[in-house]
Amino acid sequence: MFYAVMKYVLIGPLLRLLFPTKISGTAHIPETGGAILVSNHLAVADSFFLPLHIKRRVTFLAKSEYFTEKGLKGWFKKQFFLGMGQVPVDRTGANAAQDALDTGIRLLRDGELLGIYPEGTRSPDGRLYKGKTGVARMALEAGVVVIPVAMFNTGRINPIGSKMWRPSKVRIEIGRPLDFSRYEGMAGDRFVERSMTDEIMYRLMEMTGQEYVDVYAAKVKADLEARAKAEAEVVEGRGPGTITRLPGTRAS
Repeated sequence: MFYAVMKYVLIGPLLRLLFPTKISGTAHIPETGGAILVSNHLAVADSFFLPLHIKRRVTFLAKSEYFTEKGLKGWFKKQFFLGMGQVPVDRTGANAAQDALDTGIRLLRDGELLGIYPEGTRSPDGRLYKGKTGVARMALEAGVVVIPVAMFNTGRINPIGSKMWRPSKVRIEIGRPLDFSRYEGMAGDRFVERSMTDEIMYRLMEMTGQEYVDVYAAKVKADLEARAKAEAEVVEGRGPGTITRLPGTRAS
């Protein structure tokens, strides 16, 4: 109920007004039954525009921190994400990856349309990064098709670090389903799952035109954060190899 109110009454009309969106290929989405929508991930806004322009409800796996904040603000945030079809998954424990897989498989077997970003996180620079094999495992375990989705311009609307969205046009292209039934019964084979994931990412590369980088986006982000921290320490005179000078002294 809340999902419909958010989509058709509260947030949906405003997003349609400020961000005109052209979508193609919706006929590739089955009317019923489990299926996985795999998309490139340029911005947080992706999780708003994709469900907004698809008839069926789309469910995403979201980090549990979105649902555990205390106070009135935390309550509203929890209700908002639940209403938008987000399912909380704890990504901090030792079994976090398996818990996320189990939740996704359960939703797919229940006939849900599951939205997944195989890169695992937003692209730090607009390029397309190596996909994680969880999407392949879920597709094999649940026996569902994988539908590639290309998002365009959402990175301009909601750049990394921005607090305000910038009005712009959005384009969404939904591709033909990828059928991996030839690998039935081979869930858990890491070579098969890697091959499937690479096929998915290659298709997304073709659809989006993004440059592909065979590295995980999370690693690139971690390296960028470490570099920024090191540069900040150098500026403050606390980094390795720097000389801290006190007023009235000379460096030796």
